[in-house]
Amino acid sequence: MAVPKRKTSRARTRHRKAQWLRRPRPTHATCARCKEPIRPHTVCGTCGTYGGRQVIVGEG
Repeated sequence: MAVPKRKTSRARTRHRKAQWLRRPRPTHATCARCKEPIRPHTVCGTCGTYGGRQVIVGEG
């Protein structure tokens, strides 16, 4: 198993962790049925459809 020769400095650690803040925000898609903004590849929370078919029985 590899063992580091030196301690990782606080600045190097924080610089690496700060890159997570620079990630782009997740994109949004629109539901084909109710036109609400949703995350891509997820079931619509409003009408319960995914891929053009009803997957959650509910209000929609």
